[in-house]
Amino acid sequence: MTNRTAARTAVIEDGAAAAVALDPVRARLLRALREPGSATSLAVELGLTRQKVNYHLRALEAHGLVELVEERRKGNMTERVLRATASAYVVSPQAWALVAPDPEREPDRVSAQWLLALAARLLREVGTLITRAGRKRVATFAVDGEIRFATAADRAAFVRELGEAVTELVARHHDATAPGGRPHRLVVALHPALPDGGSPPGAGAGTESDTGPHPEPHTESTTRTEEPP
Repeated sequence: MTNRTAARTAVIEDGAAAAVALDPVRARLLRALREPGSATSLAVELGLTRQKVNYHLRALEAHGLVELVEERRKGNMTERVLRATASAYVVSPQAWALVAPDPEREPDRVSAQWLLALAARLLREVGTLITRAGRKRVATFAVDGEIRFATAADRAAFVRELGEAVTELVARHHDATAPGGRPHRLVVALHPALPDGGSPPGAGAGTESDTGPHPEPHTESTTRTEEPP
């Protein structure tokens, strides 16, 4: 389901509708259908078969993301002309929580998909904590830095040593039976850095073949000690 706003931006509040809208092909169809179009015209515009376009249009229509404008008779067939129900769509936090990747489903520490799932969970959980805390600050800590590896082997060695160090530190401080103890989420991540400006890196960016500037290694940390309600 969607709720329209005066600016013709629809807020998607249903998880199933969000999953449909976030599909790459269907997102392209929604963009194209800001102006009315048929499966035939969309197939030409997007370089897809008419059957595939029809399949995706049915899913979009079932969730109220596109609507019928008119039906035209063309020979022995009826052409359906559709358009998007809004000029833009925003997925609400409630709906996104239902379709966001789940880190428990693919716990692969070297998978980019798992890192993305962890990042999505971090956004959801910290966003919820901030909302509940109101004007109070949430007790958090973050480290942000950049490191340049000479070789892939050096990167692998760093990951191994970092994992061992974090595991040892957690084991030393974790107390599962502490009365009144409060669990905290710990996420440590490493990924190739994007060049200045945020444009996608080249094929070798973030590895030993990267030829960009060589900044000095650095880290920054931020902490908040106030407890949330």
